[in-house]
Amino acid sequence: MSSVSRSNLRTLAAAGAIAIVAAAAGYGLAQLKPRPSAASEASAPGGKKVLYWYDPMVPQQHFPAPGKSPMGMDMVPKYADESVGAGAVGFKIDPARVANLGVRIATATRGELASGVTATGTIEFNLRDVAIVQPRSAGFVQRVYGRAPGDIIPAGAPLADLLVPEWGGAQAEYLAVRRTGDPALIRAAQQRLQLLGMSPGLIRQIDQSGRARNVVTVTAPIGGVIKTLSVRSGMSVSAGETLAEISGLGTVWLNAAVPEAMAGQVRPGQPATATLAAYPGETFSGRVTAVLPQAQVESRTLQVRIELPNRGGRLRPGMFANVQLTSTARPAILVPTEAIIRTGKRNLVMLALPGGRYQPAEVQIGQSARDKTEILAGLSEGERIVASGQFLIDSEASLSGVQARPIGGGMTVATPAVAPKSAAGLAESTGRIESLGADGVTISHQPVPAIGWPAMTMTFRVEQPALLKGIKKGDRVRFAFDQPAAGPTLRRLSKEASQ
Repeated sequence: MSSVSRSNLRTLAAAGAIAIVAAAAGYGLAQLKPRPSAASEASAPGGKKVLYWYDPMVPQQHFPAPGKSPMGMDMVPKYADESVGAGAVGFKIDPARVANLGVRIATATRGELASGVTATGTIEFNLRDVAIVQPRSAGFVQRVYGRAPGDIIPAGAPLADLLVPEWGGAQAEYLAVRRTGDPALIRAAQQRLQLLGMSPGLIRQIDQSGRARNVVTVTAPIGGVIKTLSVRSGMSVSAGETLAEISGLGTVWLNAAVPEAMAGQVRPGQPATATLAAYPGETFSGRVTAVLPQAQVESRTLQVRIELPNRGGRLRPGMFANVQLTSTARPAILVPTEAIIRTGKRNLVMLALPGGRYQPAEVQIGQSARDKTEILAGLSEGERIVASGQFLIDSEASLSGVQARPIGGGMTVATPAVAPKSAAGLAESTGRIESLGADGVTISHQPVPAIGWPAMTMTFRVEQPALLKGIKKGDRVRFAFDQPAAGPTLRRLSKEASQ
């Protein structure tokens, strides 16, 4: 074999070896190439495509396959057809998953909210019913009657006998003047006795007995409890010195601590009822006499003073009481309190729309009573909301990027009734004028089927003040509006023909 043939054979052998190595490398690379995960190729029954899996408590975390989340929760699939489509409102959740979440639906209804405040308080003395016992002249204590602070005494009960030396001479002079029979001198002598501190009753006793009485008995001017008593046998007292302080028990104060957030519901004259552990089954009625002006910084409460009759002296200062302050019920749109989602910055409810769709809506809430909360704005009567399980549905809303319906925004639904708009591209409806402003008018209107709005109350912008000429609060009107970027704007407004 020639040298040329051997050279060609070597070339062919080398090329074959290279081809074998390349084929083996290509096979190895093919085996190393990652295959699509089973989760990404998985489909739910009915042909739904699973985009990813997530923890319902932390919807921002996505996982490629089912199982347990880092928090120990069963992960939930996110389907491709759950995203919001063009023209659709809210987001859709598989009905089977809704059933598993235990979702309960409620309806916003119009009813009466019996506003009331429940608080706790303690019984105190009525500080307007206090008597201070003082002698009108200096003297000496001859006798005490065994009283002590805390004793309950009736009106007129004796406290001490005082010897007043200067009264003796004045009374002897008065008796001598009486024997003269001169009316003018007698009146002058009586006036002197009164100026020395003698009571008209004591002067009458002197007239009747004809003898001087320089010992006077100090008595309690009112019935009640002795708060302080500073008189002892043999001690000397001066004119105007406080011998005793007596607090009446005919009425007592109940000082209740009302939360600052509820203080606006309390006013003087409001009726109140109290129950005490000392008298189970009994209710004590009274009225608010004052709301004290300063709040308690530590507890964020206001002190409300309630005056209660104390028949038989059964209400003792220091007793603990539960207080119920009631007021007149008023109409309002009510939803279950548990349906409110409080984020700290705003309050939301989860609307249950037709077709199994859901949408968060921002609301302005008012007072709450008996597991019902008043809705001031953002929700209309008859709208359906989620009352339980709303937090998990809210996580779905965050996951789908659905924006909450703002207060006063367009209340559209998923399947609006088909109705033509006006020729000018305006939506029309009828309603009642609730209020008029410089640049807007609030109308309580009927449904607007052209854009899917339910009946509600909202404010419309007015760019042409001439539209409001002759219009006043309470008028029934027909109106047309459009929705520029600045918000719903009135374009036509007229009174209904019936007016």
